[in-house]
Amino acid sequence: MSEPLRKRPAGLGRGLSSLLGEVAHEAPVGGSGTVQTLPVASIEPHPDQPRRHFDEDALAELAESIRLRGLIQPIVVRPNGHRYQIVAGERRWRAAQRAQLHEVPVIIREFDDGETLEVALIENVQRQDLNAIEEAEGYKRLIDQFGHTQDALGKLVHKSRSHVANLLRLLELPERVRTSVATGELSMGHARALVPAQNPQAYADEVVRRGLSVRDTEKLVRMGLGRKASQPRLQYAKAANEDIDALQRQLGDLLGLKVTISHGDDGGTVSLGYSTLDQLDMICQRLSGEKI
Repeated sequence: MSEPLRKRPAGLGRGLSSLLGEVAHEAPVGGSGTVQTLPVASIEPHPDQPRRHFDEDALAELAESIRLRGLIQPIVVRPNGHRYQIVAGERRWRAAQRAQLHEVPVIIREFDDGETLEVALIENVQRQDLNAIEEAEGYKRLIDQFGHTQDALGKLVHKSRSHVANLLRLLELPERVRTSVATGELSMGHARALVPAQNPQAYADEVVRRGLSVRDTEKLVRMGLGRKASQPRLQYAKAANEDIDALQRQLGDLLGLKVTISHGDDGGTVSLGYSTLDQLDMICQRLSGEKI
């Protein structure tokens, strides 16, 4: 008889709950931090919400689900004058309006501006709801307005410091290029390759026009920077190494962690580096398909 799967150590995967506090759905209604209902009209979005783009098809699908089953997960709000401001859950609030709900379940918490931005950023990053530019802009606001370091931000969202640094560099790109990343026309990998280019916009236009891959974009930029090509006898080995390097960067961008691939004639290994138990739990969730 096979041994049953062991549960993950307690304390892993707390994520948002460590900031929001443990809230039981059977908790009494009325106090701060408990689940209660509020009129949809008394709730408003936060102007500094990191997420700017909402997929219309996904929003319509969520609205239909809410129409049939109700809103299961509460929206997190904070008092704002005579109304309440969304901390986490704007997409659910928008879908609830489309589903013509008059009231929604909420958790009311007393967050300051810094904590509000932290929670909103963490929720979106954990659910992979942000594009690379939105995520980078969220990091920049936390650095500029609230004095966070890149290392502290990495720990906050369970990503590596280098991932945070790479995203922040994307904000150096011209506005039109950033817009192409935000709309999905260019990937984060494309954008990273364009950062050192002398004319990123011209290269971005070429990449979109020709439908170039990330690796081809990197080659195009290297040629523009005047880097010498390798000798013919080294080209095959160099191409293989470049493929591995590109794949490492692609996986690293997806996970926000350091990825190392060792490849040989008989196969190889893929190593994922983590520095906290929360990062390890995130890896386990991704590999198991568990919803974050």
